[in-house]
Amino acid sequence: MDRIALFPGSFDPITKGHESVVQRALPLFDKIVVAIGTNITKDCFFSLEQRLQWVEKTFESNKSKIEITSFDTLTIEYCRLIGAKYILRGLRNQIDFQYESNIARINQELHPEVETVFLLTKPEDAVISSSFVKEILNFGGDASRFVPTAIAADIIKK
Repeated sequence: MDRIALFPGSFDPITKGHESVVQRALPLFDKIVVAIGTNITKDCFFSLEQRLQWVEKTFESNKSKIEITSFDTLTIEYCRLIGAKYILRGLRNQIDFQYESNIARINQELHPEVETVFLLTKPEDAVISSSFVKEILNFGGDASRFVPTAIAADIIKK
């Protein structure tokens, strides 16, 4: 039986923190599905197509263990659809823990067979968020140091 983990997010845009969590989780799972989900509470800065391209470019060297996709259903339902028994989440701080643990508990109620696995971000990535990156970009700043090296040149052009 394959250990499949779903790493869901809006990835608007993907950050070095996201990249690090997935890279460090690779030894734990047979496959990680990095999936851009629809979040009804967020208006995205970048198109779905652009975000998919950047996520694909970020994990290009690990195509054998990482699948890139998108979905527009409940995360827990998408797990069932793809056969994932784990949801992978990164935690930067206590606020993330409170928010993510509540979601994990709800998901556990909906589908007890799916476990949420939390990885702490590296200290140097703990302050990075997609929101901060978007704000920097919106005001013409250079956010390249906060995104994966593979897309840094692309993001400067936006």
